[in-house]
Amino acid sequence: MTSTVANHMNEMQLRKIADEEGFIAALDQSGGSTPTALLAYGIKEDAYSGDDEMFELMHAMRTRIITSHSFTGDRILGAILFENTMGREIEGRGSAEYLWRVKGIVPFLKVDEGLAEESDGVQTMKRMPRLDSLLRRARDKGVFGTKMRSVIKLADPEGVKAVVDQQFDVARRILAAGLVPIIEPEIDIHSSEKADAETLLKMSIFERLDGIDADHEVMLKLTLPEEDNFYAALVDHPRVLKVVALSGGYSRLEANARLSRNNGVVASFSRALTENITAEQSDDEFEASLNDSIESIFEASKT
Repeated sequence: MTSTVANHMNEMQLRKIADEEGFIAALDQSGGSTPTALLAYGIKEDAYSGDDEMFELMHAMRTRIITSHSFTGDRILGAILFENTMGREIEGRGSAEYLWRVKGIVPFLKVDEGLAEESDGVQTMKRMPRLDSLLRRARDKGVFGTKMRSVIKLADPEGVKAVVDQQFDVARRILAAGLVPIIEPEIDIHSSEKADAETLLKMSIFERLDGIDADHEVMLKLTLPEEDNFYAALVDHPRVLKVVALSGGYSRLEANARLSRNNGVVASFSRALTENITAEQSDDEFEASLNDSIESIFEASKT
């Protein structure tokens, strides 16, 4: 792909994320979270042996979702993939290429390698020694942006600062590689200090946004807040391309209700997106369930 073609494609994808209605589909379960995702889909652990078979089944599930008639760029802005999925094909095309060329959906890639042990009420990301090579592969495969996740469990100022500092330090490397980072400092929905943690997080994010160059933008993926429109100033920040919300363990009904009360924030749901689809469903049943899920999340993201 020539640099001229790549730059044009990147601009088209940027405009889609910035200007069109829709949401981000999070299809990036990996490693330890894959068995849980498969179980929710109706595939028990005794149905496969080893990682290779597990990831084959996971790719089949994702392929069924992505190739669905309901899964198109009319309602879905982007989709986040796991590295294993990026390296596979869908209907003879690379997964990222298929998303954009066939479905009109902007491809993102999960780049973190999991969470470190809890300290100061948070879990920062593990070291990412393969990050630079992974970013090069992502660019070569037509990926637009990345996603990386940390977790905040308590309203500890030092812990929250550590999470945000690490996220933005890695985001700078991602921007330098020509990709748009989704920064995801998730606050545990079960935290007894959730509202206080949200206050600390917002302050810390604002401090780090000031250090982003004027010609760069990041995306933020945040837990749905206790106070409606709590992140409105981040939605309007000139260095923020988009604020998206994770479902975080809320049911789709609850996540959609909360999302609809936060203007300018769109969904980036995972479990809530696939809540009612199973391997046992007929194609017609699967299509109907997925379409209902996509439509409800799309409507909640339009506010």
